[in-house]
Amino acid sequence: MLKPLSEKQQNPAIMPSIFSLELTDLEDWLSDIKEPKFRASQVYDWLYEKRITSYEEMSNLPKGLRDKMQETFHIQPMKELARQESSDGTIKFLFELQDGYSIETVLMRHEYGNSVCVTTQVGCRLGCTFCASTLGGLKRNLHAGEIVAQVLQVQRALDATEERVSSIVIMGIGEPFDNYEGLIKFLKVVNHDKGLNIGARHITVSTSGIVPYIYKFADEGMQINFAVSLHAPNTEIRSKLMPVNRMYPMEELMESIRYYIKKTGRRISFEYGLFGGVNDQVEHAEELADLIKNVKCHVNLIPVNYVPERDYVRTPKKQIFKFLDTLKKRGINATLRREQGHDIDAACGQLRAKERQEETR
Repeated sequence: MLKPLSEKQQNPAIMPSIFSLELTDLEDWLSDIKEPKFRASQVYDWLYEKRITSYEEMSNLPKGLRDKMQETFHIQPMKELARQESSDGTIKFLFELQDGYSIETVLMRHEYGNSVCVTTQVGCRLGCTFCASTLGGLKRNLHAGEIVAQVLQVQRALDATEERVSSIVIMGIGEPFDNYEGLIKFLKVVNHDKGLNIGARHITVSTSGIVPYIYKFADEGMQINFAVSLHAPNTEIRSKLMPVNRMYPMEELMESIRYYIKKTGRRISFEYGLFGGVNDQVEHAEELADLIKNVKCHVNLIPVNYVPERDYVRTPKKQIFKFLDTLKKRGINATLRREQGHDIDAACGQLRAKERQEETR
């Protein structure tokens, strides 16, 4: 079992964000200060429909209430430090938090709409050997409101062209299930019809395989899409790529996945990064097919982005298609992820590692 985070990592000493509050939380807080509960819906409207950035703009609220919120909750939990735009429309944002740490958020444009990839932690403690997010280890969890604010910051950027965030993927820096409470609160805020109103089936959570939380997430009863970063066809290769596999071996992981599918009736996705000469041969594809042949799933093959701090190389295109064809011939539902942001620091954690080296040493 993963060791519990320190108090500082779980609860950093910063002002709470207004965006961490579910509507019922806000109603309870208003009741505590002797304000009517209907004010909660008004506040939500200002935050998520009008997307204001200061309490002074909430013109239909009493000044005393605005002042009280100003004293209690932060409404601008981050500022933009850098922005990289790709020729394919992908935008990577680097944001600075209240305590000076930085995180990344990515806007990806698809034919079916605009997707935002959000971060859940400052850094990561799981040590995957191919990922820039783990450089420097874990600093702290994000508050739910700091995750919500990432989506809002991107939505404000899209407001200029009258576009809308249509889907969310929780695949940025950090392991979402290592910040489970913050993750669940975030999901409830962005899914709420008075919040950002992003449909559950337009939200995807990805985990590297924290087995106890896969069971817990299955029992939540949420219709959120679920993905598992697998990256290997057997436990030996996976342990080399992902140290978490030593704590939760593949056999235990697959058992929890089968529980999730049985409990929810939903298909899962397997994320499988292709690393040249490591896990990308035809025999690996055959072994992967054997592993998941009776699992209700889809395989998302990912040609890895080169990360200077890591040693892995990209699989040649010809080999990628051999791998994909092998899976399909074995009856596995598999696709090749469309590459985006190839001309910018697109790999997860890469822009942060470049711009904020003091955090990632």
